Amino acid sequence: METPLGGAEFAPAQTYLNTSTSGLLPRRTVDAVTALAEQNAAGRADGPGSFDVVDVARQRYARLVGVAADRVALGGSVAVHVALIAASLPPGAEVLFVEGDFSSLIMPFTVRGDLKTRFVPLEELAGAVRPGTALVAFSAVQSADGRVADIAAVREAAAAHGARTLLDASQSAGWLPLEAGAYDYTVAGGYKFLLCPRGASFLTVSEEAQESLVPAHASWVAGEDPWTSTYGPVDRLAPTARRYDEPPSFLAYYGAERSLSVLEETGIEAIHAHATALAARFRAGLVDLGHEPVAAGPGGSAVVAVPGLGGRQPELARAGVLVSARAGNLRVSFHLYNAVSDVDRALDVLSSS
Repeated sequence: METPLGGAEFAPAQTYLNTSTSGLLPRRTVDAVTALAEQNAAGRADGPGSFDVVDVARQRYARLVGVAADRVALGGSVAVHVALIAASLPPGAEVLFVEGDFSSLIMPFTVRGDLKTRFVPLEELAGAVRPGTALVAFSAVQSADGRVADIAAVREAAAAHGARTLLDASQSAGWLPLEAGAYDYTVAGGYKFLLCPRGASFLTVSEEAQESLVPAHASWVAGEDPWTSTYGPVDRLAPTARRYDEPPSFLAYYGAERSLSVLEETGIEAIHAHATALAARFRAGLVDLGHEPVAAGPGGSAVVAVPGLGGRQPELARAGVLVSARAGNLRVSFHLYNAVSDVDRALDVLSSS
């Protein structure tokens, strides 16, 4: 029988199958955020927060996605990271997207008004890359229905045509193994499968891509030596991806450092096996009930979507099963703190009418 991972870190009061919306905070994360807030409230010297803790969070994330820590920039939202990349493109550059992908990945490009944008179905993405495509921007896992992209095929097609790649890992980082260094850019919101508080997000930038990415929102924290960069123009920016840092929300990153430690200790491979096994059980149960979930895509998905059942989300909530409704789909997502009993509880409620 599948049992939860993570030990005593999690104690959901209900059947929680909604990580695609927001992950549960581990106990150690809550303790770290509370402790810093209390120190701040008491006016203690360490109350404002330490950049050393923020850098540990950077290092933990880097290890989870397989890159050096100097390739990771920190911020507060995916949209801000994406806007930085969008601003770096020349007028007329072509950006290729997946139809129905998440708006935070799309809008920073479309609002410019001087870029060429194309949208294709997910399964056609690799084949749609062509000479003249400047950037392929896509999610590893689709928010609306949990489909997993053939990321290797997209990466190979982009390389063949000289296009850069921007991978949004917001619905995948934390359960799907990822080698971020294989892409020019990756972005990930921390508050979903990474289990971080809102206000922590991550950008990776390859050394080659850094050459043309302007640090448009650089501040003193982007300086090679931040503490000598606090007044006037910054003389020397950090030579690493830290030049793209936003000033950190210390409460969020104190929590992120602790949350990422849980994922490191558990292991992404173990979480992947656990979550996709639960999702496969749920898919099989849905078929037995006469429903047809959206096909997961390569390697399976921790997220299951059922077209036409989004209207049953309130009923499930009343029964103590928290899921989400997206684009008409009932969306159910599994993570390390879920167990077989959660799958069976959701199926029981769905079979009751």
